[in-house]
Amino acid sequence: MLAFLQDKPSQAILVRNPVRLGYRSLEGAWYVQDEIKFLRNLTMRFGLRDELTNGWNEVANRCSNYWYDPTYGIGINPHIGGSCLAQNNAKSLWQPRVGLAWDPTGKGSWSVRAGFSIVNDLLDNLGNRAYSSPPFNAREQLTIPAAGFLSLLPLDKNAPLPPTCGPGVPQPCSIYQPAGVDPNMFTPTIQEWSFTVERQLTRDLMLQVGYAGSQSYHTNLTKDTNSPAPQVCQNPQGCVSGGVLAAAQRGVVTQGTTYFPAGTRPNPFVSNNTQWADNGTASYHALTVSLQRRVARGLAFKANYTYAKVIDLNSAILAPSGENEPADVFSPYNLFLNRGPASFSLHHQFSANFSYQLPFGRGQRFAGDASGWKNQLIGGWQWNGIVTVQGGFPLTPLIGFNNSGTGDTNVTDVPNWNPNFKGPVVLGTVDHWFDPKAFILPTPGTFGNVSRGSMRGPGLVNVDTSFFKKFSITERVSLQLRAEAFNIFNHSNFFYPNQIVFAGNSASYGYSDSAGQITAAATSRQIQLALKLLF
Repeated sequence: MLAFLQDKPSQAILVRNPVRLGYRSLEGAWYVQDEIKFLRNLTMRFGLRDELTNGWNEVANRCSNYWYDPTYGIGINPHIGGSCLAQNNAKSLWQPRVGLAWDPTGKGSWSVRAGFSIVNDLLDNLGNRAYSSPPFNAREQLTIPAAGFLSLLPLDKNAPLPPTCGPGVPQPCSIYQPAGVDPNMFTPTIQEWSFTVERQLTRDLMLQVGYAGSQSYHTNLTKDTNSPAPQVCQNPQGCVSGGVLAAAQRGVVTQGTTYFPAGTRPNPFVSNNTQWADNGTASYHALTVSLQRRVARGLAFKANYTYAKVIDLNSAILAPSGENEPADVFSPYNLFLNRGPASFSLHHQFSANFSYQLPFGRGQRFAGDASGWKNQLIGGWQWNGIVTVQGGFPLTPLIGFNNSGTGDTNVTDVPNWNPNFKGPVVLGTVDHWFDPKAFILPTPGTFGNVSRGSMRGPGLVNVDTSFFKKFSITERVSLQLRAEAFNIFNHSNFFYPNQIVFAGNSASYGYSDSAGQITAAATSRQIQLALKLLF
């Protein structure tokens, strides 16, 4: 930021005269389902669904997407055509499902339910990645001359787009920063299963214990597919590491270390990119316990506790969907490095809600014979509440610059654990949720050993409540006064802390002044009044 304010940036991104593109996809589905009652207390349901689509297409044959080149991995020039995909793998998506409901005793006090299904998520949002490749909405990566960024002005947005730099291509040419999608990607698929046992404890009270799980595959991952491949140092004297880092920022690793050798990207004529690929996986397992009371004597409530875990490779296919984790995978050559808790994974969640018709007024336990103005005053009151308690979301400490030398401009690198650090890593305060001195910077050109989602951020405790008062005007018209309070106890709930541990660059760095700091609250106390006319 300081270099930018001083007009000393090294690179910039330019989009000349962007073109509005139009994408379309035709989708269809059909299904059959049958429910069979095998016994008086045993019912099963069978279903089969099929979905299909003609792919992801641009209305004027202007979809520009980088396909793979046998020499460079990602091609020098994009493929332009009607479809963004080289192959449509969603012509037939079979999705079976089966369910079971069984009453073991046949008396209605027990219920056992189980189910299994396969579900697909049709790819209908690819325009986000398929818009920024040349020649229509090219993102040009400009190198800023020594005279500064302002020396490039004015930039003519209507000037002809320079050709992609490549073998035998003379200047002027340009190095573009594409996005794009895997041209052969498959449709994200999830297998889901569940098992639940319900027991009626009393006429109005029910206990439920259940398990739910799922396994997803072909989910979207954000990758820099023009990242260099890591190697293992074979030289007893060590190896120069640093990837695409400048010479002054490189390091030296010992024999047997996995590192990025000093050099360029696999395709030096294309910049780093953010491409969606289909080789993501995710698993979910949860145990739930709930207690539910139907309305009896004016009181109804439900309490639920869930112990769960979600493991995936990357949750942030778009930055806002996972701001508490790296923006994309560390390396497309070793996805296992990213395996860890999903950005939205919560171990513990408790919630409860209740509604209580206060026992005052006509027909109630107290003052049951009240009438007229007395009944209007003390009758028709209702008290409601919601209680939520949950643990913190996963948190990944990050390096604020590309120390690994992959060339990825997103913040994805993680530090090393400090072997000499003593004491608690998580301090749990607003100023220092974690101690940055628990981490050290890895050798430039290598990955850190801190795993994704290795810490947890602040938890949440929240209580909402409300009072309703009903005034009967006529038999068919009534007025309801509502007083609602959110986070009534004004409990301090916070967003996750700043994850950036180190700032600067690989040659000159230091601990970030804001490492581990929390700067925003997640909830605040709010009170509102309302009138509702019912007729």
